[in-house]
Amino acid sequence: MDFSRQLRMRAKMVEDAMVQFIPAEAEYPEVIHRAMRYSLLSGGKRLRPALVLGAAEAVGCQPQRVLPAACALELIHTYSLVHDDLPAMDNDDMRRGKATNHKVFGEAIAILAGDAMLTLAFQLMAQNAATSSAEAVVLAIKELAHAAGSQGLIGGQVVDIQSANSLVDEGTMEYIHRHKTGALFRAAVRCGAILGGADERQLGALTEYAENLGLAFQIVDDILDVEGDAAKLGKPVGSDAKNNKSTYPAKYGIEHSKHMARQCMHKGMAALESFGPEVDFLRHTLKFIVHRDH
Repeated sequence: MDFSRQLRMRAKMVEDAMVQFIPAEAEYPEVIHRAMRYSLLSGGKRLRPALVLGAAEAVGCQPQRVLPAACALELIHTYSLVHDDLPAMDNDDMRRGKATNHKVFGEAIAILAGDAMLTLAFQLMAQNAATSSAEAVVLAIKELAHAAGSQGLIGGQVVDIQSANSLVDEGTMEYIHRHKTGALFRAAVRCGAILGGADERQLGALTEYAENLGLAFQIVDDILDVEGDAAKLGKPVGSDAKNNKSTYPAKYGIEHSKHMARQCMHKGMAALESFGPEVDFLRHTLKFIVHRDH
């Protein structure tokens, strides 16, 4: 498989759909829609929406059927980045090679743009009713709401903030990573599978895959913040150290952190053993995440 080509193809599908789903810049009040589009259409790998499409394909569903859900995942991911970059959070100036949203539009509009993205995400989730059963749509909405809330993404961010400037144990660090980052990866895979009609066995295997993928992603993200190339990453390196964040390299060192990421990859691959070539994209995504340099 030419993974780079496959990822670009899925990213284009998502971006074309988002252009249609997001209000036009000229729609009043224009500034909020410009701010939303500025961050949403500024590039990025589109891994989370690609995983929604890949999970649907894994259970025999055409990816076009779950495009609203794929876009919803990207909306929530992007909103979290806009808020994460704010002065009250990580206070970052660059994201995806461009000035962060609040640097361009101001803090108030950046906050509201993030709120608008989060809200629009659930409008799009409801649109899946056109191609999936009502029961599946309700389950997927519940899945995504849990992943984005205080027991998922936000909960991880809270513990991350509270843990700054202090040594944390292994359990707390894993909680931060599995919730702040891993929760959305898990939701992406599960939502795609649920909307695609997965049975209980398929959903269980894909969930185990997603949990290992999410943890591997954050471990590698921590490593890249230490030894990555800012030009490739599109954001500054060293921000974790600057903000005294709890990271795997800080606790375990670079080499052991790399070993832990590889362990996650092996476990994620093992979870997919009952599938055939229909999950090749998911397999290659996991390899890409562990070996990526940006």
